[in-house]
Amino acid sequence: MRTIARTTLLAAATIPLAITAAPASAAEATDVTYAFGVDGSTVTNTITNNTGATIGCTTSLALAPDGVLPPIAEVVGPGQSLYQQDEIPPGTTTQSVLDVPDGSYVALASCGREGDDPALWVSDYPGIEQFLVQFPMPAYTVEQASSVVTVPSVAPAPPAAIPDAGDLGKIFGS
Repeated sequence: MRTIARTTLLAAATIPLAITAAPASAAEATDVTYAFGVDGSTVTNTITNNTGATIGCTTSLALAPDGVLPPIAEVVGPGQSLYQQDEIPPGTTTQSVLDVPDGSYVALASCGREGDDPALWVSDYPGIEQFLVQFPMPAYTVEQASSVVTVPSVAPAPPAAIPDAGDLGKIFGS
């Protein structure tokens, strides 16, 4: 499990890992989509990349106390977050944040590319626009709104019921 400062996270998350020399076409808001899910202690993000080029993507988590979206400044401000960064080729790829502790989290994603046609695609989140205007490239909010995901604790199975002494005859067939 890796942690980083959230302010660094937004900057790192929106700076692409891959540099494309010749993008297939001009960037559009619908070129990238996200779908978040939970599988045990893993939070997944299924990224659909329709840009025609490899893009750098980050899926990150921030605490969402009581399952409520915190203000954007708390999500990208000082503190810690869990994340996964990868280069995502065209098509559909699942990015996973592993070993997430139990709790409720805001799931955020951002993808970007540099080159002749730079662009950012960031999870829609109330107030995110104030941060996106700082980047010198087109930035699109992805319609898949940032969602709160809950990583459940795995409760141990309850112990088997101990039979009443009066039922022992039934257990042993007498």
